[in-house]
Amino acid sequence: MPKRPQVPKRAERKKLHVKTGDMVMILSGDGRSKTPRKVLSTLASEGKVVVEGVNVMKKAQKQNQQQGGRQAGINEENFIETAMPIHASKVALIDPKSGERTRVRFQIDKDGKKQRVAVKSGQTV
Repeated sequence: MPKRPQVPKRAERKKLHVKTGDMVMILSGDGRSKTPRKVLSTLASEGKVVVEGVNVMKKAQKQNQQQGGRQAGINEENFIETAMPIHASKVALIDPKSGERTRVRFQIDKDGKKQRVAVKSGQTV
């Protein structure tokens, strides 16, 4: 009897310490700086985040003939910039009280909801 083909498993969702819209600080890599940056999106299945202005890819795109031909500068190239994902371990959440980087603790409040709490200040994020 022939073997049955293996069905690939679905990617498990990893738990991330950051969410879309959080302010983070870059810990390592080329985009490392002390300025806080905004998280544009999260890729939980891969454990990655897309951060504004970090790991930016430039892609050249020529204009097409319908946009005016040589008068519109058909030989000129336009560049499209898109932010690419980086690993979630390379970013640290910014504490809302002090503005420094902090770790996150998960606690259950009185209503039974799970909340993220900054370790340094104890405030909810």
